[in-house]
Amino acid sequence: MPLKVFNLRFSRAAVSAAVLAATVTGCANNRQPYDYTAFKQSRPASILVIPPLNNSPDVAATYSMLSQVTLPLAEAGYYVFPVSLVDETFRQNGLVNPAEMNEVKLQKLREIFGADAALYISIKHYGTTYVVLSSESRVTADATLVDLRTEQVLWKGSATASSAEGRNSGGGLVGLLVQAVVSQIVESSTNRSHPIAGVASYRLLAAGMPNGMLYGPRSPKYKTDGNTQP
Repeated sequence: MPLKVFNLRFSRAAVSAAVLAATVTGCANNRQPYDYTAFKQSRPASILVIPPLNNSPDVAATYSMLSQVTLPLAEAGYYVFPVSLVDETFRQNGLVNPAEMNEVKLQKLREIFGADAALYISIKHYGTTYVVLSSESRVTADATLVDLRTEQVLWKGSATASSAEGRNSGGGLVGLLVQAVVSQIVESSTNRSHPIAGVASYRLLAAGMPNGMLYGPRSPKYKTDGNTQP
């Protein structure tokens, strides 16, 4: 009998979750097109990535994310300052943590690096969690692109990736419990969050995504994307 009661409660929770997911999906599909006016007026060619701010409890988040942001930006057609060189330059100047690095004035960044724009990233979630019937590694991050010449915000975006995407939930209640435990053990022991951060980085910074980054001058698709031409 207790099992039946639990199943009833679980079913109601599942229905509530499904309704919430449908609502969120509907909102995502109805997003307004991003206003790229400032981005198209600026048309930056080089991007300086500031080491991400980490708002998660996992200390590895900043450099896990930082190590994977160059690829999508380079593929989008931008010159990206080598992230290890940027980090070392900050450290040589007495700035040893991302919070301090993110406080450097835009004019100073322009003076030191000569970049057209700076990309600021904030990690909202990074790590593996376990909650009764599910276990997942999830990474969520926001990004803001700022013109270092005019100090104007050019673009903002957000992305999430999870190891639970597309996971088969079959096998009943016992199957869900076993799957959750196994997933937590495997993902925690193998640092599953790192490759998930790569997926999140791509979704966040790859050009051609809905409301995403525009193509840079090194891409054959330069000036072919966005809502309107300047």
